[in-house]
Amino acid sequence: MKFFQNVKAKLLPLAAVSVLTAGIFTGIEFQQAEKADAKKQDKNEIRNVIVMIGDGMGTPYINAYRSLKNNGKTPNDMKLTEFDPNLTGMMMTYPDDPDYNITDSAAAGTALSTGVKTYNNAIGVNKNKKRVKSVLEEAKEQGKSTGLVATSEINHATPAAYGAHNESRKNMNQIANSYFDDKINGKQKIDVLLGGGKTYFNRKDRNLTEEFKKTGYSYVTTKRELKKDKNKQLLGLFADGGLAKALDRDSQTPSLEDMTSSAIDRLNQNKKGFFLMVEGSQIDWAAHENDVVGAMSEVKDFEKAYKAAIQFAKKDKHTLVIATADHTTGGFTIGANGEKNWHAKPILAAKRTPEFMAKKIAEGKPAKDVLTRYTDLTFTAEEIKTVEAAAQADQDKGAYKSITKLFNTRSNSGWTSTDHTGEEVPVYAYGPGKEKFAGLINNTDQAKKIFKILKTGK
Repeated sequence: MKFFQNVKAKLLPLAAVSVLTAGIFTGIEFQQAEKADAKKQDKNEIRNVIVMIGDGMGTPYINAYRSLKNNGKTPNDMKLTEFDPNLTGMMMTYPDDPDYNITDSAAAGTALSTGVKTYNNAIGVNKNKKRVKSVLEEAKEQGKSTGLVATSEINHATPAAYGAHNESRKNMNQIANSYFDDKINGKQKIDVLLGGGKTYFNRKDRNLTEEFKKTGYSYVTTKRELKKDKNKQLLGLFADGGLAKALDRDSQTPSLEDMTSSAIDRLNQNKKGFFLMVEGSQIDWAAHENDVVGAMSEVKDFEKAYKAAIQFAKKDKHTLVIATADHTTGGFTIGANGEKNWHAKPILAAKRTPEFMAKKIAEGKPAKDVLTRYTDLTFTAEEIKTVEAAAQADQDKGAYKSITKLFNTRSNSGWTSTDHTGEEVPVYAYGPGKEKFAGLINNTDQAKKIFKILKTGK
């Protein structure tokens, strides 16, 4: 009996040690699990948000551009655009305006940036003309860096809707002033501004470029200066008004891709992350003129910038990229003139836009010489006479309208309007959180989802 009692006495401490040891290992396993969960959560954290807006870029523009990418081959041979793999849904664009049910860029930009629908012409204000906070301002309040990039004037409607508040988009001097004057935590709220609009920033009544420089910003006006500069805060203005269209730009003017990559490089130096809005502004401008050549050159420019953003996001793993349009423009159709064909080859034959060619004719160059030099097409004597007559009848836009008509006829490009139209527009999303933008959403939903992401990181 004593033997069993002694054995029992010896075994009890061992059992206790075993229980204690199990408890220690359970605790270690729990801590490891916690760390694994934290790591998983960190993996899905959204630190950076890039919003890209192809102004006026409705679905037909993507379809037409797909044909251009395939050198005018039949749809069966089509390669996808950079946008296509990331299509998540469609977006409604209507405003809250007593006079209109089709939006302009200001009301659409305000809806996209603030989550509030408003009247046409409104910049960052509701229908009662009261300020509403933008996602860019929220990002700055969260300690993130911020940027605006556009091929229009940087104080034009869409970028202004993210960075300013004004009852009218037409008050462009006031909007430019507010980029400097409006502050968050005592500092300018936009770290990188890249686009056109020199005339609004360097005026007789105020030189904003000098004011920005005095606060530590670099100021650049050429592609070379942009690439050379390394400052985290930057004002880059590359034209008096909007930039030249992509097909017409000289070597001193940066592409939208150049500006996008430059903005990302600077903003990404902030460990807390960044918010960036990039606009391909002049898809819309060309569409207002029913200029299929100009519109396609701008879609191409926008696609290159989008590809650069996606490449960054793939490496970074914590960047959400959303691309969409604020509305569509022109009622563009793929197919016209009673034919079941749309031809990309005439558009691909253009070496410059009709706008560029029209300016050369206005400078006194013979229409035949201009059309021969800047296209790979052969024009009839009657077509050339039509352009000449139009140029004489209307010195401002006659030649431009006439040349765009030639390309529209040859490509079978149709147009129903010279203004915005009310169709839904596509939404493309890539990165953590992309599923939030699936299905049919309203333009205000985009801002509401981004506000939440900026506040929570998910």
